Amino acid sequence: MTDMSGGVALVTGGTSGIGRATALAFAKAGATAIVTGRREAEGLETVDLVRQAGGRAVFVQADVADAEEVAALFARIERDHGRLDYAFNNAGIHFGRSVADTTEADFDRMVAVNIKGVWLCLKHELPIMLRQGKGAIVSTGSVLGQIGLAGNSVYSASKAAVEGMTRSVAIEVAKSGVRVNAVCPAIIQTPMSAGSFGGEEAVNAALGPLHPVGRVGQPREVADTVVWLCSDAASFITGQSINVDGGLTVQ
Repeated sequence: MTDMSGGVALVTGGTSGIGRATALAFAKAGATAIVTGRREAEGLETVDLVRQAGGRAVFVQADVADAEEVAALFARIERDHGRLDYAFNNAGIHFGRSVADTTEADFDRMVAVNIKGVWLCLKHELPIMLRQGKGAIVSTGSVLGQIGLAGNSVYSASKAAVEGMTRSVAIEVAKSGVRVNAVCPAIIQTPMSAGSFGGEEAVNAALGPLHPVGRVGQPREVADTVVWLCSDAASFITGQSINVDGGLTVQ
């Protein structure tokens, strides 16, 4: 079992789905989970679930697309915890629309959250970890950053950007003891996928057969991958995008 006792782990977008599952997984491994997101009530639910499971967690409300809120988040982390060992840059949004139906406001918001949000977090995470001489960062990409799907041009572009950023930053800090990777899920059973595809049952019925394993993924399966990538078991892995996709991209 992974032992992260005494460590501090940040999870952005930790209010539900993959983020919530990852906060629980970090806490199960012994780390204190710092959960952040825009929706306070759901963030506090995540914290309660972690505590009910015997773990440690706090919630800090922040929008990763807002530079001032991100700066305040990391100032609080340094003030209250004095370190940051693991970070999961998971906050993101999704919509499926044709290019013609996508507005400029849609485009700008997607870029602000899915690309700028990851960049802003990296900008604050790295100085802390570089001072420590050690740390691990994982950001959420998507298999749609690697393959095409009609109606997802902006989302796909945003997730391809996360992979490109991950590779470049990993090289930038490779000799420092800080590792930077990405996870790229296929369809995962989350509130976001349910909202995009018409409910949980519809997600699995319609999209499960697209995966060679015959089903969509569960948040826990992505969370376990993230925690493993942050652990010492993955100490020689950096700059990689790990697909958690039930075989979707090897067809």
